Amino acid sequence: MATPYALPQELLGTRIRLRPLLETDAGFIFTLVNDPAWLEFIGDRGVHNQADAQAFITQGPQAMYAKCGLGLLLVEQLVDNQPIGLCGLLQRDNLNIPDLGFAFLSEKRGQGFALEAAQIVLHYAFDELNLASMAAITAVYNPASQGLLKRLGFVFVSMHHMNEQDPGSHLYQLNKPS
Repeated sequence: MATPYALPQELLGTRIRLRPLLETDAGFIFTLVNDPAWLEFIGDRGVHNQADAQAFITQGPQAMYAKCGLGLLLVEQLVDNQPIGLCGLLQRDNLNIPDLGFAFLSEKRGQGFALEAAQIVLHYAFDELNLASMAAITAVYNPASQGLLKRLGFVFVSMHHMNEQDPGSHLYQLNKPS
């Protein structure tokens, strides 16, 4: 059975490249998912060593690539090919439309990389995949991510619970520009 969407092999911006994650990206993933902001706003994913990071990649993004043709993509700087973050589309079981996800290393935040990556993903979603709308979810107490979503044109829809233990997150939506 074919995946519903076509996973891009590369998306280019002026300063960055987005590409699918490989198991060789485990060192970067270990650093990113143990960043204090990731732990606070996204949560502990149990990545405590290189093997855990490889499992995170294969059981998370790569599994979603195979199932849906969507997933978080590695964001690299063009100038030196260094990984700086993740950005992409997720298909969550409890949402009926794909949602935009992103996370960046602390030293790369506030430099416009998340905005550029998100704009690239939105262009791909609306123009290449022909999505009619997209969702995005943030922690209630994450004003930086909420500000980025608003700058991209997302509108707050409601509180959303990812699971029974989730105290609630902000759910945003963006419709394809006409």
